[in-house]
Amino acid sequence: MKLGIIGLPRSGKSTIFEALTQNILPEGHKGESRIGTIRVPDTRVDVLSGIYKPKRTVYTQVEYFLPDVLRQKKDQKVWVQVRDCDALIHVVRNFGGYGFENPTPFLDFQTIDQELILADLVVIEKKLESIELDRKRVKETSPAELSLLNQCLKNLENEIPLRKVPDLASDHRLKGYAFLSAKPMLVLFNNEDDDDAIPETRDLSSQENCMVIRGKLEQELAQMSDEDAEEFLSEFNITASAMDRVIKRSYELLGLISFFTVVNHEVKAWTVKKDTQAVDAADTIHTDMKKGFIRAEVVSYDDLMAAGSYPEARKKGIVRLEGKTYEVQDGDIIEFRFNV
Repeated sequence: MKLGIIGLPRSGKSTIFEALTQNILPEGHKGESRIGTIRVPDTRVDVLSGIYKPKRTVYTQVEYFLPDVLRQKKDQKVWVQVRDCDALIHVVRNFGGYGFENPTPFLDFQTIDQELILADLVVIEKKLESIELDRKRVKETSPAELSLLNQCLKNLENEIPLRKVPDLASDHRLKGYAFLSAKPMLVLFNNEDDDDAIPETRDLSSQENCMVIRGKLEQELAQMSDEDAEEFLSEFNITASAMDRVIKRSYELLGLISFFTVVNHEVKAWTVKKDTQAVDAADTIHTDMKKGFIRAEVVSYDDLMAAGSYPEARKKGIVRLEGKTYEVQDGDIIEFRFNV
């Protein structure tokens, strides 16, 4: 899972990146592209590791990408750097201070959102021009693709980001275009240290996925020892670190869940989309598992904890054999049976 961090200049993108990744750079280097890969915290993995005492414990990972200061080209911003991201984190300034004008979070959000729409319009218009040329050259074109592009064009011309049109945003035939406005977006209001409230933004919070982060405060927290951080969290009434909270919201945003495997002295967490069938979950581990899929032996994490051990879960009949079409649930512990 890769998330791109975007926003207007001086919105605090670098501060947020450092709060999420604990990757702190000196001030003079903060205009460079940066990638932070962090382990997704999951207490269920910790508990399973404590039970099975594996030689290796593997957590899932999330990657945060902070593009360099977006280059200017013909008065338009170049957004190519974040086109391969699975989702976008839009940092919106909601703090003041010396040298800053009063924050205008709604207008700031609109500014970037319109730039994403414009960038997608440019992509579509170029493609439509190419299709028209192919027609003139009597080259075959796809009517279905043309119809989809025209639907996208109509929405974008009406200033509707494609993420608001789920059927278009998720259509696999448009995947190659990597439309920016189609990407799931988390709007992150970067607040003052003493302000944990979502700002007044003309009902934006009911239309978008929004959350508040006190960026500077959380950046300081990211540099502390676990002991100091615990005291700090309590003092400022923060229930979980920015990293934990943003990861949780990112999973919800992308519709992701985790399942676990315990094989070959290894406890490992895997990430899949909700509604993923067992045969496709097997494919995330190895293509041979999908090809030779026989059955999936499944027990939920909660049922295992209630039973106390795997043998007890078997005795109670809560370890199940499931087929290819079984939809994997969050927290499932699965052993795939396959033959190749």
